[in-house]
Amino acid sequence: MLPSPLQPVRPSLTTKLIDHSVPLIRAVVIHPDMGERSSRPAQERLEEAAGLARALDLDVRAEEVVRLRKTTPATLFGTGKVEELAALIRAAEAEAAVIDDDLTPVQQRNLEKEWDCKVIDRTGLILEIFGRRARTKEGRLQVELARLDYEKSRLVRTWTHLERQRGGTGSTGGPGETQIELDRRLIADRIVKLKGELEEVRRTRGLHRKQRKKAPFPAVALVGYTNAGKSTLFNRLTGSEVLAKDLLFATLDTTQRTIRLPQGRPAIIADTVGFISDLPHELVESFRATLEEVGEADLILHVRDIASADTAAQAKDVEDVLKQIEQPEGKPRRILEVWNKTDLLDPEAREAVEGQAARSGNTAVAVSAWTGQGIETLRQAITDLIDDDPETELILQPSQGEALAWLYEHGRVTARDTDDQGRMLLTVRLDPQAMGRFERQFG
Repeated sequence: MLPSPLQPVRPSLTTKLIDHSVPLIRAVVIHPDMGERSSRPAQERLEEAAGLARALDLDVRAEEVVRLRKTTPATLFGTGKVEELAALIRAAEAEAAVIDDDLTPVQQRNLEKEWDCKVIDRTGLILEIFGRRARTKEGRLQVELARLDYEKSRLVRTWTHLERQRGGTGSTGGPGETQIELDRRLIADRIVKLKGELEEVRRTRGLHRKQRKKAPFPAVALVGYTNAGKSTLFNRLTGSEVLAKDLLFATLDTTQRTIRLPQGRPAIIADTVGFISDLPHELVESFRATLEEVGEADLILHVRDIASADTAAQAKDVEDVLKQIEQPEGKPRRILEVWNKTDLLDPEAREAVEGQAARSGNTAVAVSAWTGQGIETLRQAITDLIDDDPETELILQPSQGEALAWLYEHGRVTARDTDDQGRMLLTVRLDPQAMGRFERQFG
């Protein structure tokens, strides 16, 4: 007799449970400290690199800051330091070494030979994380394009075992060169195809933006350093349940929702990919279609982890990326800083931050997306910054309920009264385009 599907099957004593989970790869994280090249403390850069490694599910066995007076072209580190790090890697039984800097293909290959383990640089690490997290077709296209741009200069590492083979007369290249050229041609063809598909994505996004402008809802974009709390804030403002985790690059695919602001004004808000210091240029270029949403936004909410000791440097990194995003000609860039995670501050520091935000002249708002503290103040600040439509006074008859509903849906009713004849006296803010539609529809 077969067991009921509602009853658990009790395994016999002879049943063997098989663990199908992928074993963690043991890794060592190394941050080369170049001194004046970075405005951020080396230890904080190391902790961020270790966080990236853990976001890739690596088992970080050791972390090390290596101070460099000068770089060595062949291995980045000097000979003595390479041997010292080899001992560290052996002691940690590491299978991979993460270097928190960009390596040339030659440096990567030489270090792998010296250390007898996989070596991955900062760009490769971030690309690997993006490759795992992308869920939408657009996200996967963007990540693949960035990876191909990164890998095309590193093909020589794959085929070095064939480069030594030569033709019989020595007058022609061996099969290794042939294979490399073939792979380069395949990659170049694939890049052209991906760019064409992403151009189609850009075109589609442009059409969607035009459609949204017909129902003139302002667009708000959330940007910020990775793990600053953008997705948690997005969920708090919209009532959605997008993935929000204490994890670097938890969000890769842009999500958009409609929110209601004070006085009933609707707006479209977009949660975007997080930024990071030294963001690989391959990613900035590949995610151009997504980042255009930021450039087209009527208001940018720059979410900052105000509880982080590194918050000022993180803010500068975000500003540097924003400078790379094209802005439509004649459109001003309005930015409101959202100082998030105030719940992690001690009472005295929280009071100081909230006071500073209140005195900022509507350029900053202190909130806790986790607890909801300050969210209504943020909603009002958003309204004040995007509510630049002209104010109009209207009179509606008692029978014009449909027109009243239309005004609440497409504009902001800032004042409402009723006279002794039952007529509604309204003060509304309407986009000129919306006002034209109202007059055509309701006279």
